[in-house]
Amino acid sequence: MDRPTALTIAADQFSGVAAAVTAADLDRPTDCDGWTVRDLLAHVVGGSEMAVAVVGGADRETAIAVATGVVVDPDDVAGQVRTAFVAQTAALSDPAVHDRIVQHPAMDMPVAQLLGFRITDLTVHAWDLGRALGVEVALDPRLVEVVWEDLQPMLPFIGSTGVFGDGPSGTVADDAPLEQRLLDALGRRP
Repeated sequence: MDRPTALTIAADQFSGVAAAVTAADLDRPTDCDGWTVRDLLAHVVGGSEMAVAVVGGADRETAIAVATGVVVDPDDVAGQVRTAFVAQTAALSDPAVHDRIVQHPAMDMPVAQLLGFRITDLTVHAWDLGRALGVEVALDPRLVEVVWEDLQPMLPFIGSTGVFGDGPSGTVADDAPLEQRLLDALGRRP
């Protein structure tokens, strides 16, 4: 599957879960260390808005400000998510920009790599959000394959990055369903 299509599917999947969020849910804890539903939503929306900004030429400092400056609208979570995703999809789906180097907060990278990061973020956080809401989310198997493929170079050291919890638990069999292996690699313990 091409990455722009994967981004659209990931955005739709996350949006579907976010549509269930009410103002009363915003302070629920998530499995993301120290994050509430509000924090997770701010991270996802902020990451999407940051992607738009850097593709448009924003520098690293501006990117950080955009990514961390989101205030979740308790009265329109679904609309806020949808607006961020529409802009993100428009910015990242044009193959003509995929080789452009942008100033991501972590490092300079091509837009194609940023696109992969956003697909991963939306996919795994759809699962996190569902879990926080008590809603079972079965990740789209096509997305699971895309994210798994993208993570292969990182698997040997993913647990040491500090971004994905403790990383792989070492308890999931190599022949376990791919979604289970992916979630485990990303520090999730279903």
